Amino acid sequence: MARYAIVTDLNRCVGCQACSAACKTVNGVQPGNFWIKTLRIGPTPKEGGSGDWPDVEMYFLPIQCQHCENPECVKVCPTQASHVTEDGTVQIDKSKCIGCQFCAMACPYGVRYLNEEERVVEKCTLCQQKTAQGELPQCVTQCGSRARFFGDLDKGIDSFEAPAPTHDLATSYEDMLACRTTLADWVEPYTEADVYHLTDAGNDPKHCYILRNRKWQGEE
Repeated sequence: MARYAIVTDLNRCVGCQACSAACKTVNGVQPGNFWIKTLRIGPTPKEGGSGDWPDVEMYFLPIQCQHCENPECVKVCPTQASHVTEDGTVQIDKSKCIGCQFCAMACPYGVRYLNEEERVVEKCTLCQQKTAQGELPQCVTQCGSRARFFGDLDKGIDSFEAPAPTHDLATSYEDMLACRTTLADWVEPYTEADVYHLTDAGNDPKHCYILRNRKWQGEE
């Protein structure tokens, strides 16, 4: 069983929200709702600095369903609509969802919501319709700063992939997506101390965030 997840290099993320927009487009997310929200963290004073600009720091933090190892949403779902699949992702079977929103209340990160038209709960699916065919999630594909990478945690985050940059204007979109780079080959060196998760409330979130030389404030 795989353990699919996303790693985001926050030192590369510029807060452009291309991931949020791409996600809404490919998944048909209704206006006013988001499967990915990009938060601005800061500006906050740098340690040992004056407390005023330019001695401040800031970064952007994309938050979505963390596809947890031990998801609270699955525990509280009375119909088993929320469930863990063989690829390790947390999915919602809309045919079983009764819109009770117990899962939304149980989620530590507030990333689920009720689709008012369909009366079912929705959230990030990690683009299962794409990853099941060997493609990358749309948010990873559309990240212009090459900050997001997708892969299997069992293989280590250095193996996570993103589209490789190409300067050949004749390259087709399909060929461009087939050309990939890995996190190890693309991002600046990092240590285990630079890898963070959102606050663990006993649910073991899988998504990772790399942040170097700044104070982590993401939900902790």
